[in-house]
Amino acid sequence: MHTGDMTMDQQLRRTGGWIRRLMSSPDERRLRRIASLVDAVVPLARLGVSRTMRVRRFRIERGDGTRLRILVYSPRQPVSDATGVLWLHGGGYFLGRPEQDVAVYRRMVRETGCVILAPDYRRSVDEPYPAALDDCYTALIWMRDNASGLGLRLDQLVVAGESAGGGLTAALTLLARDRGEVNIAFQMPIYPMIDDRVCTASSRDNDAPLLDTATLVAAWKMYLRDLHGTQRVPIYAAPARAVDLRGLPPTFTYVGELEPFRDETLAYVDGLRACGVPVDFEIYPGCWHGFDRLVPRAEVSRRALRSRERWFRHAAATYFAPQPDQDRNRA
Repeated sequence: MHTGDMTMDQQLRRTGGWIRRLMSSPDERRLRRIASLVDAVVPLARLGVSRTMRVRRFRIERGDGTRLRILVYSPRQPVSDATGVLWLHGGGYFLGRPEQDVAVYRRMVRETGCVILAPDYRRSVDEPYPAALDDCYTALIWMRDNASGLGLRLDQLVVAGESAGGGLTAALTLLARDRGEVNIAFQMPIYPMIDDRVCTASSRDNDAPLLDTATLVAAWKMYLRDLHGTQRVPIYAAPARAVDLRGLPPTFTYVGELEPFRDETLAYVDGLRACGVPVDFEIYPGCWHGFDRLVPRAEVSRRALRSRERWFRHAAATYFAPQPDQDRNRA
């Protein structure tokens, strides 16, 4: 899907142009360099956070004895019975740190009073699938087990994220459904990265800014390694491969019209609705991947972010999922 500048939203064109130049000719070596650059810049996002939110840092044990870093962002004043959001950062599975989304946390905490848990999951530059998903599941169980101390409602644990974080969100809700150890009240996989096959009309020959077909293929190869290009890719690595979406939580998502993930997100939404899952979904004309984050002052970005917050408030007032132990105790 070829995208000319004139098809873009006018307020996104300038930024889209320089991003295209920055991300040209991607391969694994180039993606690793970009990941290193992001790691160098991310610490700057910590500046001023303590003045607007309370930040706590934890290191929890993985099954192999190593430790997973988790950041917890909450209102400055103590909270109780807050919605708990496990936020999974984006970055094509190969880059990023939880600190990069401080602006998202600040806005969500201010507008909704929620508590956000952001795990520093392992990226594919270090370890391929299933390392990232294993870390996310470990963080989800820890959130459940520590809900009271964190000031969370045990019956309103939520998973959300953007791009690869949206893909991990969709994968984690499938995994949680199938293991039956923790119930998720609702999910927000924003423009999710969920189909490794890169076979839809929007993902083939896409030259849109930030994420084009070449970058997407390189990122999936890094994440899946030996699984890439085979029929052995599990649904927990690429949730678009899942056929049975019954029992998944109410869902909110949106995509840009020009981005590679448009059609796979459409198919995912259709599959959820066919299984009776409540879904709120929007497509933003003239928008490429991550438009709302990289050009937040554009009117279309403001609309997308307002829509996200509006749905979150609706969901927090509407959707609850008691944990399995709560159900048994009430029986």
